[in-house]
Amino acid sequence: MFFLAAKILGFFALPSNILIALGLLGIVLMATRFARAGRRLAVTALVLIAIAGLSPLGNALILPLEERFPPWDASRGVPTGIISLGGAIDTVVSPARGEVALNEAAERLTTMAELVRRYPEAHVVFSGGSGRLIYDGATEAEFAVRLFESFGIAKSRIILESKSRDTDENAHFTKELVQPKPGERWLLVTSAHHMPRAVGVFRAVGFPVEAFPVDYRTRGAIDLLRPFSNVGDGLRRTDTAAREWVGLAVYRLTGRTKELFPRP
Repeated sequence: MFFLAAKILGFFALPSNILIALGLLGIVLMATRFARAGRRLAVTALVLIAIAGLSPLGNALILPLEERFPPWDASRGVPTGIISLGGAIDTVVSPARGEVALNEAAERLTTMAELVRRYPEAHVVFSGGSGRLIYDGATEAEFAVRLFESFGIAKSRIILESKSRDTDENAHFTKELVQPKPGERWLLVTSAHHMPRAVGVFRAVGFPVEAFPVDYRTRGAIDLLRPFSNVGDGLRRTDTAAREWVGLAVYRLTGRTKELFPRP
């Protein structure tokens, strides 16, 4: 039930969806006795779309998320295991094309290949089922193992968790699968902007992990003044950040994390 509600809320929490809905509502009102209000609403929505799509707003929203956890310090020693969260594989295109189709979060998986070679004794875990309401069927795990094998990682070394549909289930099912012991050190590999919520959930289920953030979307504070060259890229960045902030709030309110904005 939570999964369904979260997906519905997630759709309406995206600024691009909200602004398009407001613009369409304004157009509809223009054909009624509320035409003046409709015109104002439509113009307002158009202006806000331009701001969200062309201004540095998306960067300003995502930067605090990316900066929350620092890069992992390799000098701390060899990890017991390495966990990569799903979200980098397109489970609609991949089965249709018969190959592993990656999205902009692909660094979650390419970084895993590097870490696995660096730490040959560490356990390798991939956690990712299918988080789709439609076009459901294929899981990320089944395609991730193909990709890892192409990287030269033996299938016998890979632990797959294929039931999870969201970050909360990633944490619960991964803990059940690997049964971490006190004193062990597990790395968590996911996008930098997603790391606060991911670490918060793992902590909440009693699975302490060390953050290994990847897939940065900004260069740092310098991008707070960098506008976007097209509306599509800006809206995508704004949507990505807004989804994560809403996710943090919802997870805290529903008790899935113990902190609103988890820190190192």
